[in-house]
Amino acid sequence: MSSSALLELNQIVKSFPGVKALKGVGFSVTSGEVHGLVGENGAGKSTIIKILMGVHQKDSGSIKLEGKEVIIENVIQAGRLGLAAVYQDLNLAMDLSIGENFFIGSLPRKKNGFVNWKYIYEETEKTLNDLNIKVDPKKKISELSAAMQEMVAIAKTVHRNAKLIIFDEPTALLTNEEVEILFNIIATLKKRGVSIIYISHRLEEIFRVCDRVTIFKDGEFVDSLDVKETSEDDLINKMVGRNITEMYNIGHQKCGDEVLSVKNLSRIGHFKNISFNVHSGEIFGFFGLVGSGRTEIVRTIFGADKLSGGKMELKGRKYIPKSPIEAIKNGIGLLPENRKEQGLALALSVKHNINLSSYRDINKFSFVDKKEENKRADTYIDKMAIKTPSSRQLVINLSGGNQQKVVIGKWLCNDSSIFIFDEPTVGIDVGAKREIYILMEELAASGKAVILISSYLPEVMGIADKIAVIYEGNMMAIVDKKDFSEELILKHASGIK
Repeated sequence: MSSSALLELNQIVKSFPGVKALKGVGFSVTSGEVHGLVGENGAGKSTIIKILMGVHQKDSGSIKLEGKEVIIENVIQAGRLGLAAVYQDLNLAMDLSIGENFFIGSLPRKKNGFVNWKYIYEETEKTLNDLNIKVDPKKKISELSAAMQEMVAIAKTVHRNAKLIIFDEPTALLTNEEVEILFNIIATLKKRGVSIIYISHRLEEIFRVCDRVTIFKDGEFVDSLDVKETSEDDLINKMVGRNITEMYNIGHQKCGDEVLSVKNLSRIGHFKNISFNVHSGEIFGFFGLVGSGRTEIVRTIFGADKLSGGKMELKGRKYIPKSPIEAIKNGIGLLPENRKEQGLALALSVKHNINLSSYRDINKFSFVDKKEENKRADTYIDKMAIKTPSSRQLVINLSGGNQQKVVIGKWLCNDSSIFIFDEPTVGIDVGAKREIYILMEELAASGKAVILISSYLPEVMGIADKIAVIYEGNMMAIVDKKDFSEELILKHASGIK
């Protein structure tokens, strides 16, 4: 490894009970370099980052910063060394202002001992403006959108003069415009000599912003490559042993009977006059830019939001769900966009989550049939290939991809007839994506109906039989598979008929 590197990781080993998470991995990052880190869920990316940030301690190996070996004992020490991280789960104090978050733990004071609020907000505003982030520094974090909260978290790390910033799936919650702002911020940081480790499952982003990329697989180092000298196919092959052309290669069924009919569905302030039909054996796609109203439409179908007008029929019968419980009883399962807050009970076990929507089926005289509970959990852990030490493992301790599989297992266990997948592959590696696509194929082949919502056009075009395109709450078109083209669908998604 280069002696001029800002950061050098050599032969890092880390074990947890029953699992060897890292098996002697390493890579280097030079000053001003954007270094991609890719691999399937469970490859070791999160573990190496937590070791860098002092959350975990390595078992062996060495970490060098600017040529000097360091031992990072905790997060505070990592910060003092100039290391910072922006995670998917943002570490911000929600009830404090942006300025207070910038200076939390070290509020500047005047000579009389009072907090120097003028200095706090002026300095915060200066940093925000410098990064082209337009927001009032006096606003509470809780008043900001999820995307703006992330921008603030990035600005906070910049304000603290970090030498190296880790971005962990930074675009998961961002619109296309916000992604461009983020990429401009990264370019600015790079010019200032700040180093970046960029973790993303969206490989197109790796090629857009990174100089080099390191691949991990099963806790082992695979390769470090110049981005200009590799390709998406090459990276996917090194991560999972298959190429990108196989990713969306699933079988499509001949559609059966109509199972869901939606006519002129409206919800004031969100969408209006939405009409479509879904058949058994069909994968029906929804595409639109973030904020177009796609999620609100399926939440209404699921009974989570009330409709303002229109009507629905389920297998020929009138259907107006008053709550998600009613939708579940009618055989509809929703895998929500925010799986952690809306799809899972994180503090409960894998076993409890899988059985969560169907305990009524194994409840006898107010007692749960424990044998059947365990059997059902083990069945869907195996079917979904969920990586967990046992069904008793808490869901909060699983990787994002495996958490997603638990949600799907819950609806399979409930024997749902309509499966709604809202952004099912966000934050999931390419291997887990392929498994979810194959599952959709199997569901359709078994006569189930699948509704897929995705803001990633290659995904929805590759998987769906039809695509409903939504723009600002309006149904612009329903496009059949034979007519799919990126240009046509993007025009509709931009409001152009």
